[in-house]
Amino acid sequence: MELRLEPAGSRSILNNIYVGQVESLASNIQAAFVRFGDGLRGYFPLSEADNVIFASGRKGSAPLRPGDEILVQVSRDAMKGKLPSLTSNLNFTGKFLVLTTANKKFGLSNKLTQAERSLLSKWLEAEALKPDREYGMIVRTNAAEASKDELLHELEYLKTLYRRVAVDGRNRTCFSLLYEAEPFYLTALRDSYRRELDEIVTDLPLIKEKISSYLLDTSQEELQKLRFYEDKLLPLYKLYRLESALDEIRSEKVWLNSGGFLVIQQTEAFVSIDVNSGKFTGKKKAEETYRKINLEAAGEISRQLRLRNLSGIILIDFINMENPDHRDELFHVLQKHLRKDPVKGKAVDITPLHILEMTRKKVRRPVIEDLRELECI
Repeated sequence: MELRLEPAGSRSILNNIYVGQVESLASNIQAAFVRFGDGLRGYFPLSEADNVIFASGRKGSAPLRPGDEILVQVSRDAMKGKLPSLTSNLNFTGKFLVLTTANKKFGLSNKLTQAERSLLSKWLEAEALKPDREYGMIVRTNAAEASKDELLHELEYLKTLYRRVAVDGRNRTCFSLLYEAEPFYLTALRDSYRRELDEIVTDLPLIKEKISSYLLDTSQEELQKLRFYEDKLLPLYKLYRLESALDEIRSEKVWLNSGGFLVIQQTEAFVSIDVNSGKFTGKKKAEETYRKINLEAAGEISRQLRLRNLSGIILIDFINMENPDHRDELFHVLQKHLRKDPVKGKAVDITPLHILEMTRKKVRRPVIEDLRELECI
């Protein structure tokens, strides 16, 4: 379903928090360019300037100017030659809760049931009603699996982290790394639902040690699901056919079980996906056949978007169907698949030319870019 690649010995800067320095302002694109480390520069939207946390003793809400030192978090990886995106809305994310510095409101995930929302709101009522609370609080979907003690324990941990970074960090020197995000394999564990987590498998001793330590601190009951793989005759990457998944990502064509196929192409402006009937040549019951191919394609497209980590504007040319009920069904089936994706995606509409328009949030760069970089090393 998902692949994340990282060169050995290097770490992503996504979600790291730094003391940055404004280098220049570009009013024509309503952005500032901020340096936040040796050779590290990012794009900061001026629409977020009102929420900036200044360092080096500066106070107030005067307009940003070159030389200002501000606290920034990397909100999006560099991709396609573009600089990483920065935000002044610092996020401190746990398994059950998120604390934010810009939006001071108390909110709950839309995926929680009404009963879950009521119970969690009751548990956090004292914190939510604090008049002097300087941070916002979001209750994640995972909180439905938490006990009250677990929830309040994590809240105290995140508040300590907030004070250390967002409060004490104002007195740190420019370009300081105030917070280093957890490795991607730990964030994947953090964001997974307990009821859906069957097994954690690794063949790397150091990663096993780090995962074990993380689970001891956060979810001791999950430790029994951690397994170290030691079969030297069948390497772990062979067992899970990772090479086949990489070959799949490199290929534009993806075959469907129905005999149809997808053609996935990424342009500078958007991702184009074409659904073809492929080996189907009959004329009888063509509408029903196209319906079945399109519905299968909807599931496979949602998988490919996640596997390849494609994002931004996505245009899908499904096989044209005359029956409007079938088109409505296809639209809602795709939406249902997209809701399972941890990265937010949304089917927008079907145009008069029968092109389905959708978007998927840009967070990390596409896997194919990671592959090309690794192959050049």
